[in-house]
Amino acid sequence: MYYFIINPNSRSGKGAEIWKQLQNILDRKKVSYKAYFTSYRGHAISISEEITSQAGSPVNLIAVGGDGTIQEVLTGIKDLSSVRFGYIPTGSGNDFCRSMKLPQDPAEALDIILSGHKISDIDIPFITYKNDRSRFAISCGIGFDAAVCHEVGITPMKKVLNKIGLGKLVYLFVALKQLLFLTPSPVTLDMDGRNESFSKVYFVAVMNQKYEGGGFKFCPKASPSDGILDVIVVDSLPKFKVLLCLPTAFFGKHTIFKGIHIFQCKNITVNSKVALPVHKDGESGGIHKSFSVSVEPQKLSIFLPL
Repeated sequence: MYYFIINPNSRSGKGAEIWKQLQNILDRKKVSYKAYFTSYRGHAISISEEITSQAGSPVNLIAVGGDGTIQEVLTGIKDLSSVRFGYIPTGSGNDFCRSMKLPQDPAEALDIILSGHKISDIDIPFITYKNDRSRFAISCGIGFDAAVCHEVGITPMKKVLNKIGLGKLVYLFVALKQLLFLTPSPVTLDMDGRNESFSKVYFVAVMNQKYEGGGFKFCPKASPSDGILDVIVVDSLPKFKVLLCLPTAFFGKHTIFKGIHIFQCKNITVNSKVALPVHKDGESGGIHKSFSVSVEPQKLSIFLPL
């Protein structure tokens, strides 16, 4: 039995159309499955929790949507060790696919899941702030990258560009706009008991995988299976140099710039002097001064291509 959690509104409404195509494949192959559709933000969390609380083990749990859908589905899982997770991309960023080398084509992604030839274990980190605890697969962060994610989520430009197949460009356009108005802030990091302080931080990203923000390779050495968090801090750079850095980050070459700091740790607490936007896998986490990140002790099994 396969349990599909589908975001029908992903890719500006094309998620529902894509699911119909996948459903035809499942029915033709006489696959046993159940489908659940999200209807509001956070809905996938409760659906995932319900499925993993009632179904047997292992549970074949499949997210059909964007990176934000993955984040919600992971957060709702009751026991990571009881799940075999699959992902079918119908979003616009699809950074999870980049790092995990999953196909962007939904039908190909479904074929990988149904074949079940390769199942590997990956780390699942979680972010904590105030009374909220959420899992994520790709990254979380505070400052510039989070502000970009916040605006990308609400800008009508995303829907327009998605319709003409250029949805990834929205991240670049919004990033340029946010950079013009951003005021860098003092931030302190506590990483496994070691403190690092910075005076003019543009953003801090805590990454489980190499890519975020529609293809920015911010932490080139990040691995989702090494039990380690990779952290990037962009500090004390003139805005024009940050502007120069952004294109090079698509290729992971930004690390040569002074002011780009890369760290590795198992646990991290980020403290900002002022409240700033926070994101988790590109979804808004609100405005906060502080958050903590650790890796779950249990790994998650995931369907991957051979």
